[in-house]
Amino acid sequence: QVLLVESGGGLVQAGGSLRLSCAASERIFSLKAMGWFRQAPGKERDLVAGINWNGENTYYSDSVKGRFAISRDSAKNSVYLQMNGLKPEDTAVYYCAGSSIATIGYSRDRYPYWGQGTRVTVSS
Repeated sequence: QVLLVESGGGLVQAGGSLRLSCAASERIFSLKAMGWFRQAPGKERDLVAGINWNGENTYYSDSVKGRFAISRDSAKNSVYLQMNGLKPEDTAVYYCAGSSIATIGYSRDRYPYWGQGTRVTVSS
């Protein structure tokens, strides 16, 4: 059963921006850390951004650092990814992931809850 729902993906031109949103089902009582992963065809699903329960700690992969910003609204069990300066190499399906552990995890196995993904395509 899908417990996280992403939205905000789409087709943009290089240099453009998108804001991804992820909302958790009310059936999930607590998600203390959230992450955004992405997966391109033939590639592994890798963490691009993470945030802990109170937003004090964040993580960004080198490829997106300075361009992407992750934030969360714990009252809504929601997480957001603001993506600026998009590049064609950012093209991928982006997945929201949630964890009951209150520190950011860097591996997929730290996140038991996953959304269905939202597709981001950046044209050159």
